[in-house]
Amino acid sequence: MKGFPWSAFAANLAPAAGAAIAVMLVVFVVATLKGTHRLVDIAWGLAFTAVAAVTYVLSSGHGDDSRRLLITVATAVWGVRLAAHIAWRGRGHGEDPRYERMLAKAPGNPTWYALRTVYLLQGALVWLVSLPVQAGQYVQSAWYGSTPAGPLLWAGVAVWAAGLVFETVGDFQLARFKADPAQRGRIMDRGLWGWTRHPNYFGDFLVWWGLFLMACGTWQSAAVALVSPVVMTLLLTRGSGKRLLESHMEGRPGYCAYRERTSGFFPRPPRHTSAPGPGSTP
Repeated sequence: MKGFPWSAFAANLAPAAGAAIAVMLVVFVVATLKGTHRLVDIAWGLAFTAVAAVTYVLSSGHGDDSRRLLITVATAVWGVRLAAHIAWRGRGHGEDPRYERMLAKAPGNPTWYALRTVYLLQGALVWLVSLPVQAGQYVQSAWYGSTPAGPLLWAGVAVWAAGLVFETVGDFQLARFKADPAQRGRIMDRGLWGWTRHPNYFGDFLVWWGLFLMACGTWQSAAVALVSPVVMTLLLTRGSGKRLLESHMEGRPGYCAYRERTSGFFPRPPRHTSAPGPGSTP
């Protein structure tokens, strides 16, 4: 197994950060002109895709070509699907209530506050979380070699694919549920949503642990990449993901019963309770 090209990887860090920030700044301008900062959620997946594309170009001649292409495509497929889904879900809607509440309390100019605390912060998070995407493309060992790098890469592909399917199916099930007028005001507890209250977040969790495994071609790349799935797991379970959504759902009719019988994150069969609630979801 060949070593890790530290100098080439280090030279990639600034352009990768620039790519993430550039996407956020473009979306900031568009969102400001349209008067809705919910567009930043679309930028999240696109910024990861931009980082992957820039790294793919810069890592040419430094990493194994097959691994570079696989990691880039995996990141782009996940990022573009997520951006497209969020754009479709938000069509025709006004500002996201989360951003309305935040900007209503903003000190000083709300627009510049949004730039600092939403766009630039998310750009920095994209750069940090994308470290497996960056480091993995500088791994020089071939994916088909006899070293442990090959099996780890394919294990990562399997975990990534499971995560992508999980969140895609969960998003589809929820969208179909919400489109049915008969389900208005009820909680979605069907399909994957009966096994976990957050199939989309659990899918993201798998995607980023999968990308981490794809980057584990050397112990150096694994050490650099490990921060990503750990940070993403914390964000999804204790940060802006599960915690905030559940605080918003707390007062919905039937939600307490749904929470009692349904796993909060890792999928499992629903518990049987004495008072099953009506069909429900976020």
